[in-house]
Amino acid sequence: MVFETRGSDSPWIDSVWTCRSEHVTEMTCVASQNWGLVFWVQEDVAFAGISGPETRCGTAPVPEGADFVGVQFTVGTSLRAVSAPTLVDGGILLPDVTDRKFWLAGSHWETPRADTAEALVERLVRDEVLVRDPLVSAALSGQLPATTERTLERRFRAATGLTQGAVRQIGRARSAALLLSAGEAPSQVVDKLGYYDEPHLARALRRYVGRTAGQLREGSGGALALDLGQRTTS
Repeated sequence: MVFETRGSDSPWIDSVWTCRSEHVTEMTCVASQNWGLVFWVQEDVAFAGISGPETRCGTAPVPEGADFVGVQFTVGTSLRAVSAPTLVDGGILLPDVTDRKFWLAGSHWETPRADTAEALVERLVRDEVLVRDPLVSAALSGQLPATTERTLERRFRAATGLTQGAVRQIGRARSAALLLSAGEAPSQVVDKLGYYDEPHLARALRRYVGRTAGQLREGSGGALALDLGQRTTS
């Protein structure tokens, strides 16, 4: 599988990615605090779907010879028409999809390429298909909202489908996986990311990434759905 991932200047987008599947039938999906839109073509048939946040790692089949474009949204961005908690550890296959359009929230939208993702998101924001809870946005930026912790947690769950703690733990495990894949030693990752010790790191990797520290440093263990700095993972 050949992954390429880039960031975005849009405050609504966490990343934009493309993938080409070649000779891989299964991959390990890393836990993610983000939901996304995914578009793919296989044997000249177009598909589109909404992928929800994942609370732990798992495996997924990979359609052979398919080309993917995906947009991962920032934590706190949500679809007005879809309850965020219903997307957790799941997703929705969208109807009426062609290589030019797809159906979402009662309207047709132009199917994006990797270089037109921002334009699609701008239209979705303008038409209020995508929304953000200002209370959640404030909490994510490190501000202390003028509300009770209980109210904030309820609003956070409604906007993301996850608890604040789960978002932090998943994000930290993904960061650890990237650092280890870049060659850093487990002891360095423990110090840098605030794990208690290496066994604590190992448990997080097992739950959220599905790899050991050694496998990540070696690049072994099979196909892994994780941004590894635009490198090929097979």
